[in-house]
Amino acid sequence: VVMDYNKEYTSEKYRDIAVAMGISNVEEMTLEEAREAAINSVRQLSLDVGIPRSLTEVGFKEEDIDQIAADAFADVCTGGNPRDTTVEEIIQLYRKLL
Repeated sequence: VVMDYNKEYTSEKYRDIAVAMGISNVEEMTLEEAREAAINSVRQLSLDVGIPRSLTEVGFKEEDIDQIAADAFADVCTGGNPRDTTVEEIIQLYRKLL
């Protein structure tokens, strides 16, 4: 979900991810195709290794979203995200993962 959220702000980075994930013919893809290939390959890897598909599978409750989103926004790593964000946008990302 976060990769999809950031994809238009990443330039060639996702093309590199697609190559690293073993996608063939990445150099022949448009940037958008390479981004989608990277996202899909990471999504498939997550399934293959058994990462839960939703936050509710790990005990996340909807009533926790506001506080967790605020904490995520305040995290030092947020500044390194390729796309500027807001607490409201983070809340929407978490809701997609419920």
